[in-house]
Parts: sequence; structure tokens; C-alpha cells
Amino acid sequence: MPVFDFNDTTDAKNKSICTYTTFQSSESDPSPEKPIMLLDNTSRKWEHYSCGIFTNPVKRTSFEFDTEEGTYTADILQIDSRFVSLLKWLGQNHINVRLSGENRPDGYAIYRIREIAFGGGTKLSAEDGFLQFMIDRLLASSAPTEEAEDEEAMEDGDEMKLTSLQSITDFMTCAGRTLPDNIRLWARRNLAVARSHEVSPEERRHAQRALSIMMNIQWKNNYFEAIDPVEARRILDEELYGMERVKQRIVETIIQINRTHTLPAYGLLLIGPAGTGKSQIAYAVARILKLPWSSLDMSSINDPEQLTGSSRIYSNAKPGIIMDAFSMAGESNLVFIINELDKASSGKGNGNPADVLLTLLDNLGFTDNYLECMIPTSGVYPIATANDKDQISAPLMSRFAVIELPDYTIEEKKVIFSKFALPKILKRIGLKENECIIPSDALDEIMKIYTNTSGIRDLEQAAEHIAAHTLYQIEVNHVTSVTFTADMIQELLV
Repeated sequence: MPVFDFNDTTDAKNKSICTYTTFQSSESDPSPEKPIMLLDNTSRKWEHYSCGIFTNPVKRTSFEFDTEEGTYTADILQIDSRFVSLLKWLGQNHINVRLSGENRPDGYAIYRIREIAFGGGTKLSAEDGFLQFMIDRLLASSAPTEEAEDEEAMEDGDEMKLTSLQSITDFMTCAGRTLPDNIRLWARRNLAVARSHEVSPEERRHAQRALSIMMNIQWKNNYFEAIDPVEARRILDEELYGMERVKQRIVETIIQINRTHTLPAYGLLLIGPAGTGKSQIAYAVARILKLPWSSLDMSSINDPEQLTGSSRIYSNAKPGIIMDAFSMAGESNLVFIINELDKASSGKGNGNPADVLLTLLDNLGFTDNYLECMIPTSGVYPIATANDKDQISAPLMSRFAVIELPDYTIEEKKVIFSKFALPKILKRIGLKENECIIPSDALDEIMKIYTNTSGIRDLEQAAEHIAAHTLYQIEVNHVTSVTFTADMIQELLV
């Protein structure tokens, strides 16, 4: 019987050669001047659009160009450190790609990579667009602190991107050390559980679900670009009338961010009567910071487990609301709006849910019972609202910079009603301002009716009622405009 011995084959003894060096970059929009990688072009100039495959790690870290004249190989000279793991994944799986690049004296500068087909015929990832999804994620990431390590080969996959085990595996392999170290190590352990046949199906399902949640969040660093204080002030003036002290405090925060490029150590706690615009201030801050926001209503939380999640030992276990906020925002940097902080109450004998927020507010990290992983919170800016500060515990108060909002004066309410609330509603329902006329005596009557109410919500409802009555008179009685008197206001609103 003939025996074939492949131990002496030449290729088996040849070690793969790394031809490139890495460089650190956090560029989110590559260009020929700031490319993803450089290829050798000393022997041949390459076309602007070139197709082929990466050959790593077969023999050399190079790219095989598929041209009309034949196949040509060019070594990779330099590569953005964020893309090292992705390069190895492309080479191992023989993914056909199209490069966009430009010939420079120091090499062929590649600034865009597009997938054109899967080489092996079987799907390696969830969808054909996985490579573009991965490249976008890497470009949004910061440069890793060190070069990525090799990742082991993985099994064929399922159908859903970043929910199937294969797509999660591909993502982890390509992301490499662009993921935070603790999350990367946590993900490797959970991936082992999800693929193991030595644990129960329930444990595998929980591990896969936890991985899907964590890998679909863009984990960003806590570096924040400078924000224009003038633009911040314009947004505040557009959203809020008066409240100069509040606006100044927010602009001070913006200037502090511009100096340190990090968020302040303390969030904001806005305390004031109902309807004074506390939530509106929070939304304005999120708009200024250009961050996604997520809100949490503490009045509906009566069990700390709703915030921290439940342990995986239960079949119906799930993450807590705080982790859901990260998942919905899609990234780790967000404005976390905590409404009705003073309404949090104890329930089921498990303590006060508001106390769970202490670890979140310390910016040291938050651990969800379901995920069992510390979530970095240095990019979270908390803004809480409350009506009564006496109902908030002292430890919780100490985590915030407290701003007390006084109620609006009568004169401020007049301006808000006539310059903001009523015009906004008239525009929304398609009326012109000269079709609904509120003289000074009628405006004084409105203020008299709502003298003892706090905030401006009642005034906004009054504006809605007045505008609806005006529209009724125009449509039914065919008048051209309505001029309200004090008696008409009294009859309509009382």
C-alpha cells in the first residue's frame, strides 16, 4: 500500500512573513493622504480601483491583484493598527475585495475596501454587508494600545448579523483590541460557553444573548471633541426662555469639556416645580453634546432588579433597564436622563432602586447581574430631574451638581405664552398669527386664571384650547380672525 508523507513539503516548512509595520490612527474618514494601509508599488503602479484578495497568512502579508494581464502580488508596507485583525481575517477566509487607492511616492495608499464576493461559496458571516459594517465600526473606534493578537479559526455561521454565533465570532476576531480589554476577555469566555456542549442549552442561550447585546454596542473612549460655546448658548436660547443661571452652568460645563476633553465628574440634578422645563433642559444638553440620550422614569421602578437585571440562573432572566439604555443608544457614550428621581420608592423588600444608581454615577463602571461584566461608564453624562430634593438620599445628592429652578414669574409666563407657546401651536395647526389675536387685557386674564399653577404646562394647554377655538370659529362660522376679550377667555378657560 503506498504511503504519502506530506511532512517534507516545502510550503509546510515556510513560515509566513510579516512585511508591514503598524501606525496609530483614529481617523474616521480615510483619504489618500490618511490611508488605511500602504502597498508596495515600486515595480508596478496600481489602478485606482483594483480587485483581488489578501494572501495573509499563506506566505507573505501581501495583496494579490487580479488584473487583465494576470495576477500580481504586492507586499503590504504599512497598516492602521485598528485593521490588523481584519486583514488576517480577510486573508484566512479569502474574501474577494475591491480597493480604492492612489499611487504615492511611498506606496499605493488604500483608503477604501469594498467586498465584491465571498470566495469560498459559503457564507462566513451573517450578511454580505458584514465587511462594510465591520470597517465602519473600526473607523469609529480609537487606535488600540497594542497590536492585536491572533485569533483562532471559527466555525461556519448562522444567518443573523451580530446575533448568530458566527457573526459574533467574526466581529470579535476583526475588532481585536479595539474592544475594551475587560469586555474582550469577557466575550471570549462567554463565546466558549455559547459553543460548549458541556453546559445546558439554557446556559448557551443566555451566553449568546449576552454576547449579542454587548457586541452591538459601540464601545467608545471617553475623549470628547471641543464644543462651540456660542452654538451651545444658541441652542439653549432656542429651547429655553430665561433661566440665565441654568444656561450659564451648562455653558461652564461645555468650557470644562473643551479644556479636559472628558465629561465632568458630576452630572446635573435639576430640581424645581413641575412644568418648569427640566426635561427640556436635559434634551438640550444631549443635543449640544451630540450624544444619543436615553431616559429612565424612576416613578415606575419599585424593585432594584429592574435596574440591575436578573441572574442567568433563572430561565426568564434578562438584562436591567440601565443596560437596555446602552443597547438602545447603540454606544457607550450617552446622556442618561433620570426623571422623577425623588419618586423612587422601596418595593418587595429589596431596598431603594435609586441607590442602584450610585455605581453608575461614580463613573467607575456598572455591573449588570445578567451580563456579569463591568460596563465602562466614563462616557455617560447623567442628568436627573426631581420636584422635591428632601426625598433624595444624601449619598445620591452628593453625586450631582444641584441646580434649583425657580418657578417662572408672571412677566416671564406672559412672554412664554405670547412669543413661544401660542405661535408654536398656531403654526402646527396651520393658523396665522393675525387670525388669533390676544390683546393685553385678555393675556392678563389668562395669567390671572393660572396664577396659582406652577410651570408652563397649563399655559400650553390654554394655548392649545384657544387655538382650537379660533380654528372652530374660522371653519364653522366663517370668520376671518378672532380677537379674544377677557370675558371670552374667562368663559373659554374656566
